[in-house]
Amino acid sequence: MVEESAFRGMIGFLNKIGVYDVILPFLLVFTIIFAILEKTKIFGTEKIDGKEMTKKNIDAMVAFVIAFLVIASTRLVGIINEVMANVVLLVILGVCFLLLVGVFFAGDKEFSLEKFPTWQNIFMVLMFIGIVVIFLNALGWLHYLEILFENWNAEWASSIIFIVIIIGFIAWITRTPKEDSKSDKK
Repeated sequence: MVEESAFRGMIGFLNKIGVYDVILPFLLVFTIIFAILEKTKIFGTEKIDGKEMTKKNIDAMVAFVIAFLVIASTRLVGIINEVMANVVLLVILGVCFLLLVGVFFAGDKEFSLEKFPTWQNIFMVLMFIGIVVIFLNALGWLHYLEILFENWNAEWASSIIFIVIIIGFIAWITRTPKEDSKSDKK
């Protein structure tokens, strides 16, 4: 039988007293809401010593109340915990990919995806899709897609493919052509 380590016991203790179910979700929601309120200045500003400052007390109180309302719902806390765990996995996947790509670059130059804007955009879209899928899964909405695909047949597939082709064709026909940059230089 494997003996439990002191650190594993500490994690279990933190779990029992509610650090993961109460404190961390509260801090996360409070911080995000407070930052949004400070950035957007929804509640206005006031002049203090000639400087215009946000109303931090109101922003903090609103963020505090919203964070408490979130942790009062065990379902929301469960969704937050599941989403954050999966987002961290997505971040680790991205870092691992960058490590592997970085192996192929010489050590004298710093590797950055900014040098490859097309690939940077592709990975940003993939990460966005990953986050959307994580949220849909945490909310339980991917189950409805499973039901849709279980009842999938040739008529559905051909109808959807036909609609996509028609929309693509209409977009291609109605697009505004870009001006040729070579003609601007003349």
